[in-house]
Amino acid sequence: MLRTDLPEIITESLPGPKAKVLIERRESVNPSAIRCIYPVAIERGEGAIIQDVDGNKFLDWIGGVGVLNIGFSHPEVVEVVKAQAEKYFHGMYNVVTHEGYVALAEKLSKIAPVKGDKKKVFFANSGAEADENAVKLAKAFTKRQNIIVFSGAFHGRTLLTMSMTAKKAYAVGMGPFPDGVYRAQFPYYYRNPEGMPQESAKDYYLDSIKAVFEQCAPADSIAAIVVEPLQGEGGFIPAPMEWVKAVREICEEHGIMLVADEVQTGFCRTGRMFATEYWKEAGVQPDILATAKSIAAGVPLSAIIAREEIMEAPAPGTIGGTFCGNPLACAAGLKTIEIMERDDLAGRSCEIGKKVRERFNAWKEIYPVIGDVRGLGGMIGLEFVKDQESKEPNPEFSGAVINECAKRGLLIEGAGTYGNVVRFLAPLVITDEQLERGLEIYEEVIKDLLKK
Repeated sequence: MLRTDLPEIITESLPGPKAKVLIERRESVNPSAIRCIYPVAIERGEGAIIQDVDGNKFLDWIGGVGVLNIGFSHPEVVEVVKAQAEKYFHGMYNVVTHEGYVALAEKLSKIAPVKGDKKKVFFANSGAEADENAVKLAKAFTKRQNIIVFSGAFHGRTLLTMSMTAKKAYAVGMGPFPDGVYRAQFPYYYRNPEGMPQESAKDYYLDSIKAVFEQCAPADSIAAIVVEPLQGEGGFIPAPMEWVKAVREICEEHGIMLVADEVQTGFCRTGRMFATEYWKEAGVQPDILATAKSIAAGVPLSAIIAREEIMEAPAPGTIGGTFCGNPLACAAGLKTIEIMERDDLAGRSCEIGKKVRERFNAWKEIYPVIGDVRGLGGMIGLEFVKDQESKEPNPEFSGAVINECAKRGLLIEGAGTYGNVVRFLAPLVITDEQLERGLEIYEEVIKDLLKK
């Protein structure tokens, strides 16, 4: 059964002959800006395994960049989507009310760790749309026009979210951008300024927020501070809890909405249903939560969750959209959450993460190209450097690791401001045997590349 198989490359080279034809067709008809470095043309996917059109089997540790926490083609999700498709594909929510939208909103309002007693929910289609709508809510509620985002942030590719995203490689030639988006420094403790004592780090990063108030936009003009609990594209950097608590205090003092971008961290990825559950356990909650990716096991859907008074702030017609809360997606979302809770995938995420972190940290003692290992639950980043003392980023080595792993049947993906972090985002339904084989391939590749 594909779901429990191990990676296996059967063609003499990659891409194989059939995949090569399809990839060439892709190149002739699709824009090259939609970049893909992997020699894979998928035919089937089950669990954490992809089978390509030539019969090669790849172990997928990318998971659709965090979309497939319950894996490819979960049979129970397939069945509920089929059942919904037999009733109706679409029901524009501004025209007809449908059970799936209401039921999924009810469920999310119960489990999302946002501030407030009575919560409301609405849906969009992508992570970028969720982030953009979260900002719209904050602006509508506070009647303010500016927001603060952070270095290393990734929030999407719409015009507003490109402005919010730090890495401008994602925005080349796309300006001018909207005004009112200001950037502070995210607490990347591994790369604190040279010579800074660790006990000074929190205040250093908080001062960069205060500098925005002083130099860019007064605190009483800021509608929201938007934070990823664990930065994804920025390099899998967790927001330190001491810093999160202090940011919450700043928001309380100045009437600013704290927005959590849980597009990638949501749905058991970090060892909790939402990463902000760790915040709640520490006595901190966001005002608005935006989430997507694994919410519906691969069917496009995103959600925005906040307390009632915030949700009732927008004027009629300013939120929503044609496909938002599509019935097929809502059916998939309800079943996905049911599976995650029933099978304790948050616990499984912690179990996987513990095993992976232990292995990565052991490698760090052996291989001088590994500078840092960090993350939460089953969302882990490994940062490659030229040497551990200088911490100079080594994107060439991380790129070689990614390419060589793919040749051996393991798909991993890069991240980080300097392009030198490799992320671990394996589906949480991965078997122990698959996890072990992936770790073996990964280490074999590091060893072989260091010999060259």
